[in-house]
Amino acid sequence: MVSYAIECHNLGPGNQHGKPPLSDDALLSSANFTLSLLPARLAHRIQRLRNLPFIVVANPHINKIYNNYLHSLSILEPFYQKRISTMEEEEKFTEVMADLVQTHTNTIPTLAQGFLECRKYIDATEITNFLDQHLRARIGTRLIAEQHLALHMASTADARALDSDPYNIGVIDSSLQPARIIRSCEAFVGDICEFKYGVRPKIDMNGSIDATFAHVPVHLEYVLTELIKNAFRATVESGNESHPVEVTLAAAPDVPMSKLDALKQLALADETTLDFTKDGLAEYCTLSEGVHGPINSAPPTITIRIRDRGGGIPPDVLPNIWSYSFTTFNADEAAGTNSVNDGLNAITNGGNPSSIAGLGYGLPLGRAYAEYFGGSIAVQSMHGWGTDVYLSLQGIGKVV
Repeated sequence: MVSYAIECHNLGPGNQHGKPPLSDDALLSSANFTLSLLPARLAHRIQRLRNLPFIVVANPHINKIYNNYLHSLSILEPFYQKRISTMEEEEKFTEVMADLVQTHTNTIPTLAQGFLECRKYIDATEITNFLDQHLRARIGTRLIAEQHLALHMASTADARALDSDPYNIGVIDSSLQPARIIRSCEAFVGDICEFKYGVRPKIDMNGSIDATFAHVPVHLEYVLTELIKNAFRATVESGNESHPVEVTLAAAPDVPMSKLDALKQLALADETTLDFTKDGLAEYCTLSEGVHGPINSAPPTITIRIRDRGGGIPPDVLPNIWSYSFTTFNADEAAGTNSVNDGLNAITNGGNPSSIAGLGYGLPLGRAYAEYFGGSIAVQSMHGWGTDVYLSLQGIGKVV
């Protein structure tokens, strides 16, 4: 998690390239920064796929993903030898970025189907470990590519002639209001529930409804959609649709902790393998001053609690909810459905997949999105009553 945050610190609200529309020099700097990161990331994904058993990589779906990464690495090859120095070169590079993003659009459902078909040839734990690392890395790769694409589009001649949104910096909304995303997801999931079940659960929202912070809207929308899908489905299938799902937002007060102290504390955590107490930490924090805000400030944090009366999660199911194998590799009947892109492909609370249960990627992938920028998802279940899900979100940077 920490390595991703440091690698992408240039994507923060301060953005070292400036706010769009960018000058030609700033756009060239963005292109070269993007180029400096992507080849190595793509090569690492190729190597990880090669390390899988041959019979798994030979699966048509997984082999397709492998070839997609080879394709993306090959189209970057013309840019390896020298810096991007002209706007014509930047234009060609941007076209390559658009191709890369489009090529990998369906990576998740394709991998899901491939591993579903290979579940007899590879251990479920190994699959979960591979997917956890692979999909987290994919988030970063797409974010880097999409950020440059968005900055390029916002810096075109047509965009310069328009009044651009002062809060949008590439794919980042520096004044994102989670409450609005929640209402949008409620409407979307509610429509699907009404179509599927004939009823539409409601959300009661309270707390810091007006709170804003800097984040990537599409990431937050995905996570909230998955969590609301779970809550709505559990509520309807338990017959408690008359009880609204309660959503509480809490904006944490400003934390008077420096980046240096925060990273030192993080370096001592058991789950962190990187040692940030070594030389270079202070230099990083100094360099990031002005990028993420003053060195003596921390990005704002917003916590969202989603509470449902859906009967809770059975104790024997609870330990499995973070495993991609929970529904993907143990649900034989899922192999005969085309539910990868189904509207309600959330994990079934009772552990019994249905036609809309999907392939079980919703919750673990949602956690990957949350953790990418330092957030988290925690689940507290009261079996026989309901479930509380705590989504903690850390802003990408502090807007000053």
